Amino acid sequence: MASMALCGSSLWKSPHLTSKTFICHNLSESLKCKDNGRPVVLGRDSNGRQSPALPSFLTTSNQFVDGILVPKNDTRLRIFSGTANPSLSQEIACYMGLELGKIKIKRFADGEIYVQLQESVRGCDVYLVQPTCPPANENLMELLIMIDACRRASAKNITAVIPYFGYARADRKTQGRESIAAKLVANLITEAGADRVLACDLHSGQSIGYFDIPVDHVYGQPVILDYLASKMICADDLVVVSPDVGGVARARAFAKKLSDAPLAIVDKRRQGHNVAEVMNLIGDVKGKVAVMVDDMIDTAGTIAKGAALLHQEGAREVYACSTHAVFSPPAIERLSSGLFQEVIITNTIPVSEQNYFPQLTVLSVANLLGETIWRVHDDCAGGFEPYSSLGID
Repeated sequence: MASMALCGSSLWKSPHLTSKTFICHNLSESLKCKDNGRPVVLGRDSNGRQSPALPSFLTTSNQFVDGILVPKNDTRLRIFSGTANPSLSQEIACYMGLELGKIKIKRFADGEIYVQLQESVRGCDVYLVQPTCPPANENLMELLIMIDACRRASAKNITAVIPYFGYARADRKTQGRESIAAKLVANLITEAGADRVLACDLHSGQSIGYFDIPVDHVYGQPVILDYLASKMICADDLVVVSPDVGGVARARAFAKKLSDAPLAIVDKRRQGHNVAEVMNLIGDVKGKVAVMVDDMIDTAGTIAKGAALLHQEGAREVYACSTHAVFSPPAIERLSSGLFQEVIITNTIPVSEQNYFPQLTVLSVANLLGETIWRVHDDCAGGFEPYSSLGID
């Protein structure tokens, strides 16, 4: 892949970047893939140091309160990891300068899950990091049992940190006699004993209302935008594309922060679950660099058919950007077929090694989630610089 940098006068920048400051990123080094196509995970380098590819306000291990430097260490805060994404949990703990809490999780021969905390959490603020990614039912049940174990161990507050919220697509009734599984899962988490939920890029904002407890909803956009801002794409050549009508609001917000790029929409008609049919394109992409934005990639049917349509309409290059990489078969075959210049995702869901391919770039949201945990723990809002882009209310 060629080395690129963003040009143009009104490009999106991190809160700490001035009008004359740009993010430098050597793509020839950072995107170099190993023989098996394994991508570089941005956020930490091979020596464990912070990578400069993340927003500057997310790469410090201390925080400023009223202009005073305060070390980030708190003995009343505990972070525990489930088995769904331990590498992300470890990155969050490293950013926060904490050790992951000791916890024993095992499965009996009949598939039942056993959880035991290996240290006291009495009177502590406990954060349980567990995305409900595939296998969704296993990981969800594990999260519920972890919450119950913390509640019975007299934790003061229990926050379920759910980087990827499974069942989020079942958020409404589209036909008669359907369930609304998103509401059911929200009830289960609440009844298990969680006091708060921290989620990243929910499929739809209305899912927040399904919880009867506070929900902090953060977005992976700052991480992806900072990465795109390091590429040499002229602002006049950019066009942001929504792969379906339902994602227009997300794509419009993304385009506004990416040098106020124009917007295009792929109109599709879904004939069944995980089956999409592209109908036509609304907008002009001829000779443009198209950036397709979605919250998740599952079987990649929607985004692959959309990319094929963009190429037919004359797009020069197509990039796919998504926070959650579910990657159900045959997603890998579709994404690595040559339709995309690059597929940019985050590590909210772990990507198994057999699913690596050369066009894949994985960005880390560990610093974003770690900073959010500190803000929630310190009872601080995110509505002022440099935390305004965290999405904390």
